Amino acid sequence: MARTVAVLGGGISGLAACYHLSRAPRPPKVSELGLDSAILPVPGNHPAAQNRFLYVRGTLHPLPTGLRGLFLPSPPFTKPLFWAGLRELTTPRGMEPDETVHSFAERRLGPEVASIAMDSLCRGVFAGDSRVLSVRSCFPSLFQAEQTHRSILLGLLLGTGQSPQLDSPLISQARAERWSQWSLRGGLETLPQALGTHLIHKGVTVLKGQPVCGLNFQSGRWQVSLGDSSLEADHIISAVPAAVLSELLPSEAAPLAQALAPIRAVSVAVVNLQYQEVHLPVQGFGHLVPSSEDPGVLGIVYDSVAFPEQDGSPSSLRVTVMLGGAWLQALEDRGHKLPQELLQQQAQEAVVTQLGLKKPPTQSLVSLHKSCIPQYTLGHWQRLEVAAQFLANHQLPLTLAGASYEGVSVNDCIESGRRAAVHVLNTMPDL
Repeated sequence: MARTVAVLGGGISGLAACYHLSRAPRPPKVSELGLDSAILPVPGNHPAAQNRFLYVRGTLHPLPTGLRGLFLPSPPFTKPLFWAGLRELTTPRGMEPDETVHSFAERRLGPEVASIAMDSLCRGVFAGDSRVLSVRSCFPSLFQAEQTHRSILLGLLLGTGQSPQLDSPLISQARAERWSQWSLRGGLETLPQALGTHLIHKGVTVLKGQPVCGLNFQSGRWQVSLGDSSLEADHIISAVPAAVLSELLPSEAAPLAQALAPIRAVSVAVVNLQYQEVHLPVQGFGHLVPSSEDPGVLGIVYDSVAFPEQDGSPSSLRVTVMLGGAWLQALEDRGHKLPQELLQQQAQEAVVTQLGLKKPPTQSLVSLHKSCIPQYTLGHWQRLEVAAQFLANHQLPLTLAGASYEGVSVNDCIESGRRAAVHVLNTMPDL
C-alpha cells in the first residue's frame, strides 16, 4: 500500500516541504517554477544593502560603518563604538543557559547599544520586545560566538562553525554578488502561487479552505479531521503555528502540546503607501524605530530604493510602514481593536514626521496580519528540546516546520520546510 505524508499548513514552509517531497530523490531546481527571470536581487554594493538608518530623537541616523563609525562619535550613540567593542572583548563569558536579548547586549556592549540598536533590531525582525526575547533562540550566532570564543567579536571573526549549505548556479550568484535581499517582479506572493500550481501539476492533492479540526494517532497511522471530512496519513509535517498544533494534538501527546502552547505570535499591521513626485531624504533599505521613540511604529521600508521595478512609474515612490508587535499585542490583550482608518492615519503621520513627506499618498493599502510573527521568548530552546525528545521517545511520525521554531524570515521558513522533507525521506525510504 502506498504511504502518505500529510502536510498541515499552506504557507511557504508547508509548500516548500511539499515541493521537496515531490521532487525526491532529484535535487531541487528553481527554474522548474519558471521564476528565474522574475528575481529582483539587491547586491551588496546597492544603497539598499549598504545604508540602514535609525530614527532616534526626531532624526534619521545612518548606522555607523567603517573606521570613522568605529573611532568617532556617531549619533545617536554618544560615544565611539570602539568603546563598546573594547568592553565586549574584555567582558567574561556569560554563565546562564539563556538570556534576554537586552540583558545580553547590555552586559556585553553597554546600555546604549542595548536600548537603541538591539531594541530596534528586535522590533524590526521579530516585532518583539528585546527585554523578553531570547538571545539564544533569536540570535543564535551571537550566543554561540560568546560560548565558543568568549566574545561576540572574536566569534564572528573566527567563525562559529557553519553547517553545509546547498549549492546551485543561483545560490552561487547570490553569494558572489552578496545579495542582501531579493524579491520577484510580481511581489513575493508570486512564489507561493507558483509553488501551488507546480504541486498540483505534479499530482499533489492540495486541499484549500479546509482547516484541520483535530488529530488522532491509532494503529500506527494519523487520522486528520477536516470538519465534514477526514484523511489518513503515515506521517505528518506540521507547518501550522506551534500554538495551533498544540490544540490539535490528541490527549496522549499532552506533554508535546504543553511544550508548544507557549510559543505565541504577535500581530503586525503593514501599511503600503504610494506617492507621486516626492523624494526620500536619504537612500537606503529603510529605518527602524526604538520603542523609546515610538511604541507603535516599528520602522519604515523604502521599497522604491530596493525594488524600483515594482513602482509602476518613474515618478512613483513606495514605502511600507510597519506597526504593531508588542504594542499592538498589548492592545489586543485588553480587547482593543484598531480600525484600518486609524492604522493608516498613524502610518501617514509617521511618514510625515520621520521622512518629511507631507503630500498625501495617492494610494494606500492596510493589512493587519494577526499572530504572524512567533516570539522566541526566554527558554524557547528548552521548549524545542522537550518537543524533540517527546517525538523521539514515542517515535511519533510527526515533523515540525515553520516560523515557530528556528527562524522567522522567508528564507528560514523555506529552509525549515526543506529540512522537514529531508527528515521524512530519511525515515521513510520507501515513500
